[in-house]
Amino acid sequence: MNDMQEVVKVGIADMQIVKTPQLIRTSGLGSCVGVVVFDPLQKIAGLAHVMLPDSSLAKSKSFNLAKYADTAVKELSTEMIKLGARRSALKAKIAGGAQMFQFSSGNEMMRIGPRNVEAVKKQLNDLHISLVGEDVGGNSGRTIEFDPDTCMLEIRTVNKGVSYL
Repeated sequence: MNDMQEVVKVGIADMQIVKTPQLIRTSGLGSCVGVVVFDPLQKIAGLAHVMLPDSSLAKSKSFNLAKYADTAVKELSTEMIKLGARRSALKAKIAGGAQMFQFSSGNEMMRIGPRNVEAVKKQLNDLHISLVGEDVGGNSGRTIEFDPDTCMLEIRTVNKGVSYL
C-alpha cells in the first residue's frame, strides 16, 4: 500500500463505490455488516455499511437504502453495474455482524448482528453474487478496508489485530 492511495470512507448506513487505485474503508462495525461487492476484472468495488436486516422496519417511505440489508445489496450492485461492473462477475466479501452485548433473554430483536448476516447472505444469494469470504460473528468490533486492485479485504478486529480475506 502506498501512502498516496486515496481511501474512501463509508459511514454507518452509507455506501460508496471506488475504482483502482482507490481503497474503501468503514469502521465501527459492531452488529452492523460491511458488505463489499466487487468485480475483480474491472477493479471496481462497492461497500455498504448495513445497520438493520429489513427495510420493513423503516418508519417512513423515504428511507436510507444503505441502512437495510434487503435494499443495500441490491442498490449497491445496481449502481456498480451503471459504473461498468459486470453483473455475472460480481463477488462479495462480508465482515461484522458481531453480537456486541450478552443478553440472557435470547430476545430475537437483540440478535441484530446474526440477523444482519443472514439477511445480507440471502440478498447476495437472491442476486446470484457469490460470497467468497466472510469474517462475521464474535463479539468484537471491526474496521475493514478493501483494495479493488488485489481484491484483498483487510480486517482489523478490536483486541485481535489484523487479518486478511
